[in-house]
Amino acid sequence: MVPLFDPKPQHAQVADEVHAQTRAVLDSGQFILGPNVQAFEEEAARFHDLSHGIGVASGTDALHLALLAAGIGPGDEVITSAFSFIAGVEAIFYCGAKPVFVDIREDSMNLDESTIEAAVTERTRAIMPVHLFGLACDMDQIMSVAQRHDLKVIEDCAQAFGARFKDKPVGAFGHAGCFSFFPTKNLGGYGDGGLITTADAVLDEQARVLRNHGSRERYHHHCVGFNSRLDEVQAAALRVKLRHLEDFNQSRRDIAAIYDQGLDGLPLQTPAVPEGCYAVYGQYTVQLDQRDKVREALQEKGIASAIYYPIPLHRQAVCGDEYASISLPVTERVSERCLSLPMFPGMSKDQAEEVIAALWTILT
Repeated sequence: MVPLFDPKPQHAQVADEVHAQTRAVLDSGQFILGPNVQAFEEEAARFHDLSHGIGVASGTDALHLALLAAGIGPGDEVITSAFSFIAGVEAIFYCGAKPVFVDIREDSMNLDESTIEAAVTERTRAIMPVHLFGLACDMDQIMSVAQRHDLKVIEDCAQAFGARFKDKPVGAFGHAGCFSFFPTKNLGGYGDGGLITTADAVLDEQARVLRNHGSRERYHHHCVGFNSRLDEVQAAALRVKLRHLEDFNQSRRDIAAIYDQGLDGLPLQTPAVPEGCYAVYGQYTVQLDQRDKVREALQEKGIASAIYYPIPLHRQAVCGDEYASISLPVTERVSERCLSLPMFPGMSKDQAEEVIAALWTILT
């Protein structure tokens, strides 16, 4: 059996350090907004060469609070991708704003930057690019459009901690970067958690107030806020794992290279990595015909796989009928053909070759 994701090899590499640091937190008795949260925020900000990091309770909260802190509210429009997890759309809806979907590129499966400008209206206030599957969007073109139209850029980096575009890490381009520490992510926690990164001191201050019940000073509440705080135990563990992140990401890249070589010649499309991008393979997602039959055949051979995402966001029931007339042909085609193969730090070469051999048997 080859699992889609296995946290055990990664944990084994850091177990002693994580156990020591989390035990110290338990012994300290300080579990909320303590010294480890502050230290992790500083270390994560420094990783991105930024001045501010704000730990929050989840990646979804990071998106929501970043949008609010950037001034996004009722009636505003946010341009984003329909080929992503629902969290980004939820965050936009939470603000009372409207998601405006544009199509993706078939090679990268990221936003097609050439379609963004045509979607800008007088109500557009922000662009939310999604660095999908560990691959950076073309941030030069996205930032250029944003600057021409005075738009905020809130980067969804949930699947791409450590990915780079032209040697600059994702989360360091826009007004804010938003990260998830769900256990399967590139920087995965031992539970849930999230982070906002920014160079904007005003956005940093507003996000900190929003995450803590609208309060700058205890029992003084300046606005309606939220209870969204990264806890001290998670921060302690994440500090350890951040020090090992480059090794974890390199392990993913090594498995991706084995897949790239071993799958060459099969009737499927392997993940493209445009020039100037450093991919960290949050997932390894191929595109192929008869995807569902191939997935079933893999399962019969004891190999797990996943479909991210079978129903594009503009076709989800939560979006209602408002988007029924919208056509996003590339998004819709990719959603019918995408299949994510096993990928995790510490995955062995033998496991990757087992996946490859199975696909050769199935597809030839």
